[in-house]
This record gives sequence, structure tokens and C-alpha cells, in this order.
Amino acid sequence: MRDAAVNAARIYRISLTTWGWMLAGEPAPTGPARRGARPPVFSVTAIDDPALPEALAELAAARADEMDADTVNRELSIARKAIGWWQRQGWIDGDPTIGIERRPAPPDRTKALAENQIAALWRLDVALREKTFWKMLYESAARADEVLCLNVEDLYPQDKRGKITAKGGATEWIHWQSGTAQLLPRLIARRTRGPLFLTDRKAPSGTPTLDVCPETGRARLSYRRAEEIFEENTRLLANPLASAEDIEDLDGWTLHRLRHSALTHDAEGGTSTPMLLARSRHASVRSLERYARPGVDAVARHVAERDPAARRRNR
Repeated sequence: MRDAAVNAARIYRISLTTWGWMLAGEPAPTGPARRGARPPVFSVTAIDDPALPEALAELAAARADEMDADTVNRELSIARKAIGWWQRQGWIDGDPTIGIERRPAPPDRTKALAENQIAALWRLDVALREKTFWKMLYESAARADEVLCLNVEDLYPQDKRGKITAKGGATEWIHWQSGTAQLLPRLIARRTRGPLFLTDRKAPSGTPTLDVCPETGRARLSYRRAEEIFEENTRLLANPLASAEDIEDLDGWTLHRLRHSALTHDAEGGTSTPMLLARSRHASVRSLERYARPGVDAVARHVAERDPAARRRNR
């Protein structure tokens, strides 16, 4: 039970970056100003301040004007999970996010990357840490925050699997393939414990012990920084026709698209519904609908295979 609580706390520390500012009554930085910025330190009990809900509603509305609906909704969901956990510990009584509504998000039919885009991603010249992290996300179809919470001691390399703490604090398994298996030994080197994915520098003072590698002194890689690195490295892949001078103003891909792509490609390959549920670790079939929709490559093959001209050539 204690391990589940500790791992849940890890996830909240990794994922709550944006609302760390907002719960302290400050707007979260965006764009270049966000890189390297650290959320303010505040007492959790300050969340019960009667003035906070009104200030928070204004900050959330301003944030929604700047960011896409999926991002805003994801951040709100993470904040509410953290607040609920703090309430269950008896640290706070209220929920200042009550009254803040999720934003309507039109379905994005392009979230699953095409197979040639995935292949192009593997060809990028990036650091070993990024290669391993991206491969593990795609091969396991796991959530990025879950994978970032992995410690070296959570891995079972001989079985190509690892033990993660999922939503709600449940302990579950993720499984990977040979691509990840080949990279992991180089990433781990001789380490036997501590966070799997580390920053490049020593952990700053005040970093929680759980997020510091006892053997190297480096900190656990944060979700925010991992997302930044992935977005920056995929801008050209996401915008292949963009000019060099415009690319800095354009967006790359998000880490969630690796999970989305993996599950979509599984569905296209005929993976059964029970296996998709096990892979995604969703509780209901309805949650799979967004992934089971065939992607652009599958539709293209379907149309090409039924092209009358192609059929005549094959006679």
C-alpha cells in the first residue's frame, strides 16, 4: 500500500507542473519561458484558501485561450487526481477546481502516426536516452508519465517487461520488444537502482530523494522536459514542407501520439479486443474506440486494393 502511495506521488510530481503554478495563484509560463522554469513551492494546505477558486478560474480560462483543448483537459484531469489524493490523505478539505469545466475537444483523426512517420522517427540522430524512451513508449503502448516513473529495479529485462504504477495507484505490467531490449543495457550501464530515465545534470538541491539516482546524483527526467525534447525533435517530421526560418514557430508531435499510434497499428493488424484492452490497460471497450479507428496507411491500402485499375493489372 505504501509503495502505491509513493509511486502515485511520483506521478503527481512529474505531471502536475502546469498546475503547480496555478495552484500557487500564478499563471504557468508558455513557450520558451517554460523551459527551465520551476513551479513555485507552496504549502498544500494553501489550496483551502477561500480566495483560490476565483483566482484559479481566471487562470484556467486564460490558459484555455492559449492552449489546445486536449492539453487543457489533460492538465485539469491530472490536477484533480492530485487534489483527490491529497484529500484522501487528510491534508486538504476542498477542491478549488470545482466549477472549472473541461473544454470541448473536436476529435483529431490524425493522432495515429503513419508507419513511415514512425520509421522516420527511429532514424533521427538523438541521444540514447531519447531513443530508448521513445522506443519503450511505442513498443509498450504505455503512458509517458508511467514510463518516466520507472526505476531500474522495476525492470525485468529477461522477460522484456517492467512494473509500473498506473492510474489509480494500481501496480501493472508493461511489455516491450527487441528494439527497447537492445537499448536498455546501454542506458542502464552498471546502475542497479534509481530512476531509469535521468537528466543530463546533477539534481538540484531540494530534489525529492525518490527522484534522484543514488549512484549518479542525477535527477529523474520530468514529463515537461521529455515532452519538450520530443516536440522539438519532431517539428520537421510534423511539418515536412516548412522552411528552416518558420520551423521554430511550428509544433512537433506529442508523446501521447506514440501510445495512440501503437494501439492503432495493433488494431489495424487484427489484434483482438481483449488483447487491446490488456495492452492499453483500459477498463472498457468504449475507451478503445479512439484507437481502433484505422489510420491513414490502412485506409490507403484498402482503397488501393479495391482500385479497378489495379485489379485489371493483377488479372
